Amino acid sequence: MTRLDRYFLPTEREAPADAEALSHKLGVRAGLIRQVGAGLWSWLPAGWRVHENVAQIVREECDRIECQEMLMPLITPAELWRRSGRYDIEEVFKLKDRRGADLILALSHEETVTLHVAQTVRSYRQLPMLLYHFQTKGRDEARPRAGVLRTREFIMKDAYSFDRDGEGLQASYEKFISAYDAICDRVGLEWYRVESDVGMMGGSGAHEYMAPCPAGENDVALAPGYAANTEVASADPQPVAPIDLDGDLHTPGATTIKAVVDALGVQAGNVLKAYPVVTEARGLVMAFVRGDHRVNDVKLANALGEAFRPARDEELQGPGGFLGPTASVPTLWDEAIVPGQAYVTGANRPDYHHVVTVDGGERGDVRSVEAGDTVNGHPIRIEPAIEIGNIFKLGTRYSEPLGATYLDENGKEQLIHMGSYGIGPARMTAAAIEQYADEKGISWPRSIAPWDVEIVAIGKSGTPERDAAEALYAELSEAGLDVLLDDRDAGPGEKFADAELLGVPLRLTVGKRSLDSGRAEAQARRGRVDHDGGVPLQGAAEAVRELWASLP
Repeated sequence: MTRLDRYFLPTEREAPADAEALSHKLGVRAGLIRQVGAGLWSWLPAGWRVHENVAQIVREECDRIECQEMLMPLITPAELWRRSGRYDIEEVFKLKDRRGADLILALSHEETVTLHVAQTVRSYRQLPMLLYHFQTKGRDEARPRAGVLRTREFIMKDAYSFDRDGEGLQASYEKFISAYDAICDRVGLEWYRVESDVGMMGGSGAHEYMAPCPAGENDVALAPGYAANTEVASADPQPVAPIDLDGDLHTPGATTIKAVVDALGVQAGNVLKAYPVVTEARGLVMAFVRGDHRVNDVKLANALGEAFRPARDEELQGPGGFLGPTASVPTLWDEAIVPGQAYVTGANRPDYHHVVTVDGGERGDVRSVEAGDTVNGHPIRIEPAIEIGNIFKLGTRYSEPLGATYLDENGKEQLIHMGSYGIGPARMTAAAIEQYADEKGISWPRSIAPWDVEIVAIGKSGTPERDAAEALYAELSEAGLDVLLDDRDAGPGEKFADAELLGVPLRLTVGKRSLDSGRAEAQARRGRVDHDGGVPLQGAAEAVRELWASLP
C-alpha cells in the first residue's frame, strides 16, 4: 500500500537541459532517477520498484533453467584479471588498498566465478553447472550519456555455464536463449536476438538482445530470417555497373570520393577508398573498400586477427587523398570488391588516380552493411536499438588461464568449457520507456509497472469522495493488487498530469461524480483509453482485476 502524500516522488515539469534520450527525460521528470555525477545515478523509490520488477522476472527465468543464484564481490584482486589478460582494458576501474595491493572494480565476473569453480569442480559428474548473480558493476565509461543507458556504475545479472565440452556448452547456451527470450517477452518489450561480436569477452560466438528504439546506440541489420548487429552483419552489396576507363587519370584536387565521382562521371561504387592502418605484427596495411561503403573497425580487426591503429601521415607511401595499392605494402581487399572488375583508385602521387583490376590477394569482409544490401535476396533495413542483454560462448578462454579443469571418465584432465550471459535491468527499464511513452509521459508494460493501479482522489481529506477513495484503496490492496493512492492536497489537473507522467497501467478516479453514479472512472494508460462505465466503488476488486489483466 502506497500513499503519494508522503512518497518520495519528485516530479518535474521540464526535462534536464542535457537530456537527449526520451528515457533520460522522462526518468527524471517522473521522479524515477536522479543524477549524482557523470554516469552516476540514484534510483528513487518508484524507479527502483520498476528495476526490481524486471530483476524478479530475470531471476524467475534463471531459476527455471536451474541456474543457481549466488553473490560475488565488486572489488576484485587485480591478479585474477592479469591472469585472464583483461587487466589493461581501459574501461576497468583500478585502485589500491591501504597496503598497496592492486584491486579492480569488476565490470563482469568471469574471473571470479572461474576461480571458485576451479577450486571446487574435480569430476565430470559435477558438470554441467549454471551460476548467476546480480551485482553492481564498475565501468570507466569515456562518454556517459542518455541517463541510465550509458553509466559508470550499474547493476547487471551475469550468469555463467560450465560444461565438459563444446556440445555441452551449446546445450547450456540454448537454455539461456530460452530464458532470455522468455524474459524479453515477459517484460513486454519488442526485441531481437542478433548475431554479435565477442569483443573484450573473447570466445567463439555471441548474440545480443536488442530493443529497437531511436535512442539506441547500436544498429541492427534486419531481413526476413536474419538479424545481426552491424558490427558483424554481412550482406550482398548492391551491384554497380562497370566503368569504361583505363590507365592514369588526371584528377587535380580530387581528394574525396565525391570529387573523384564528379570529375570522372562514375559511381561511388566504382572508386576504391584506402584505409591505411598499422598493426603490431604486420606493420602498415592498406585496406580497401568501395567508395560507397564504410570500413567497419570491428570487422577489420577480426579480419586482421589483431588490433590496429590508423596510420600516421609520415607512415604513408603516398599523399593523402590519392592513396592506392602498392607492391611494397600488404593489401586487404573487401569482399564487395569484385575480382576481375576495374576500379578507380589513388595513383600514390598528387592529382592522379588510375584504374586497377583486382585479382587475387587477401580478402575479407571489412565493410559495414548498408540499407538496401540483400540477404538471401531480401533487402535489409537498419534501425537503432538498445542492447539489453548478451550471451557468449567463451569456450576455454577463461578456464585455461585460471586452471578450471575436471577429470573425465578415463581420469584424464580436461579444460572446462564456459559460457557467459549478461542482462541489464536498468537498460530494460529504459527500453520500456523508450518504446511505449507518448507525449504525456511513460506507459509501462503491466508486468514491470511500479504499481498495478493508481487511484486519483478528487477532494480534500474528510470529504465523502476522499472517504470513498480510501475505501476503494483498501479493498483493492486487500485483494492483492499493488495500488498507489494520490491523496495529496493538489488540484485535479496536477494529479492527472502526474499520473500520465508516471504511467501506471490503470487509473481510477474518485470524485463527486463517482458518489452520484456509484462508480469510479477508469482509464487505461496505454493510449489513454477510457473504460465505459468505469468500475463500482464497492465490490470493485474483481472488475478491476479483470480490467487490469486485459491491459498490455
